[in-house]
Amino acid sequence: MLNDKAALTVLLALAQDTRLRAMRALLRSHPEGLAAGLIAKEVGGTPSTMSFHLAQLEQAGLARSRRQSNCVIYTAVPEALGGLVRYLLEDCCGGRPDLCADVVGAAAPGELVADARCVPARSAR
Repeated sequence: MLNDKAALTVLLALAQDTRLRAMRALLRSHPEGLAAGLIAKEVGGTPSTMSFHLAQLEQAGLARSRRQSNCVIYTAVPEALGGLVRYLLEDCCGGRPDLCADVVGAAAPGELVADARCVPARSAR
């Protein structure tokens, strides 16, 4: 369970346009991950600034990196987002989390759910 400081770290990491877009790209590519250069290309950033943003996501526990040949591959940590959702809903509805079921149940397939499981995305059509 996250504490206040950890939740703020995650929220601050996501409260920046490039990092938010990078996080979404990492979630789309989960669990395989993406090379830093591909993330930069996908989110419209430069490789030099992408390293800074990806380091921020790693520091917040939202991403992990691994070396693969001469590339650094980043992967999302969906459990970190699940922890944030649980933290935010912890005191929901006066201590009756069952009343928050609509909030959790509103997550469509392919979106994060409160228990941090990734569910298959819907087919395009």
